[in-house]
Amino acid sequence: MSDAPAGGIARGGSDGLPASSTDAADAPETGRPATAVLRTPHSAGPPREPADRLRNTYRTMPEAERSALWRQRLHEAESGLTRLLAARHSTPLSDWFALKSEIFADLPDAATGGSREWQRVFFRGQALMERFLVSRFGEDSLTAWARAIAEVHRSVEPDHGRGAADPVHRIARQAELYGSDYEFDDGVESGHRTRAALTITHCAIWDYREQARRSGVRLTLASPCAYCTKALSENIRAKGFEPSHSLRTGPTGHGCRWEVTAPASLDAPSASTGEQ
Repeated sequence: MSDAPAGGIARGGSDGLPASSTDAADAPETGRPATAVLRTPHSAGPPREPADRLRNTYRTMPEAERSALWRQRLHEAESGLTRLLAARHSTPLSDWFALKSEIFADLPDAATGGSREWQRVFFRGQALMERFLVSRFGEDSLTAWARAIAEVHRSVEPDHGRGAADPVHRIARQAELYGSDYEFDDGVESGHRTRAALTITHCAIWDYREQARRSGVRLTLASPCAYCTKALSENIRAKGFEPSHSLRTGPTGHGCRWEVTAPASLDAPSASTGEQ
């Protein structure tokens, strides 16, 4: 499913009115601008600065799109683990079959299941798969899993023709699923294809993990970054770009900054354009 409408990169609201910070899963249509709509005409309110338009771009992501992204992420994770274990002759098949039955137990109804239900299934499946791998093969196996997932991601994640901004927007959409706060770099605003960046100023994955811990979910990793940074890096590489990241902590909580650059062959000016 596309993560931006045809014709350009999505913006967080319009020039005349900021996007709502209300979760789309909780709020019906309110008349406020959807974040995945470009140049929606509105006259109320003062003009917004460019940086403001780049914050929380997908905050009003439609409910159906949220559900679809949770399902896609579950598919990528489980299919990646299947690829990885298929190459290991020592995997106890009975244990693997039991794990798969837990991952796909009590799935939401295909017609009526909402994003919160698919979120629950994804989070449970992620915790189960992490524990399965780490308990049998050690934490280093997460790197191999991330690479296997990236092979699936390469095929199932659409290319939108925005160059380096494509993987950055995928990171933003994932961050939005958790309600994280994030800001795009100006390079995305101006449509640069060779470099794009995003800063997550508050990573709500940490919040969800603590909620899950309190509700009885057994967590394997001390920090979500141990897996998340590997997975995002491999996804970016699978799409033909080079990732770099840094972790941050501060008054707004845990966060990170991601930069994505195109390989030199795409970064060089084209001779046909007359650029020197």
